Amino acid sequence: MTRVPVESSMMASAGYDSPARVLEIEFATGAVYRYFNVSLDVYQELLDAPSQGRFFHTRIRGVFDCYRVTDKLSAQ
Repeated sequence: MTRVPVESSMMASAGYDSPARVLEIEFATGAVYRYFNVSLDVYQELLDAPSQGRFFHTRIRGVFDCYRVTDKLSAQ
């Protein structure tokens, strides 16, 4: 999945797979998570949010099922 850089101290990049409805976020720590059954609107709102970290904590974290894809240490 292709991710785009985001302007956030918490996140490095975010990407979206529309057919699968999967949101992928790479955090500043290097950890990558995939969130399931996310609408395109939520992804667009994340990208447009004045504070992407705040948006993540209020609209994504704990709302959507997710799993950790990788982290910086295991990717090396």
